[in-house]
Amino acid sequence: MRHVIMHPCIMVLAAGRSSRLGRPKQLLTFRGRSMIGHTVDTALESGIGPVCVVTGAFAERLGAALSGSDALVLFNEDWEEGMASSIRKAVSAIATIKPMPDGILFMVCDQPFVNVQLLRELISRQAAMGSAITACSYDGTNGTPALYHRSIFRELAALKGDRGAKNIIQRHLQETELIPFPQGGLDIDTESDYLELINKAKGGMA
Repeated sequence: MRHVIMHPCIMVLAAGRSSRLGRPKQLLTFRGRSMIGHTVDTALESGIGPVCVVTGAFAERLGAALSGSDALVLFNEDWEEGMASSIRKAVSAIATIKPMPDGILFMVCDQPFVNVQLLRELISRQAAMGSAITACSYDGTNGTPALYHRSIFRELAALKGDRGAKNIIQRHLQETELIPFPQGGLDIDTESDYLELINKAKGGMA
């Protein structure tokens, strides 16, 4: 079955408490900008559609960091449950957006090498292939950034706990188009991850 997305939106998931890092990863600085600022700017520059940010643990600080941005900030009251609650919040929020999105492109703020070209490639590949899911592939897994057609929304809205949507991708692999994104596996969970990122940037590798 061919799936058509006419009105996509971008949802940036940024509600976590960064417990392993010990400080908000969303506000770490990279190339002169905060991680959340870089992610939202990239999403907006893509021109794909409305951009929303789901906050939670550091809602006030992130709201201040995004002051003046064209992104819509959503507060997830259940953020302590984990990633699934933010995905549910994102799916429920689409009813407030006009025209109502029929596709959601999920991003996270600790993949600093996501760029406009990659986001647009997800959209163009989905349009060409009519896939229910179009996701990125890296380090032996498939995940964000990932684009979901509305036929998957019910499953996204049923997620529970501290898991994202990778299991949904696995269930729908035959309906999923994958785009290689080798740098997608470099995320920031610990202080050493952040130092590795900075050192790579200094060495011209990032």
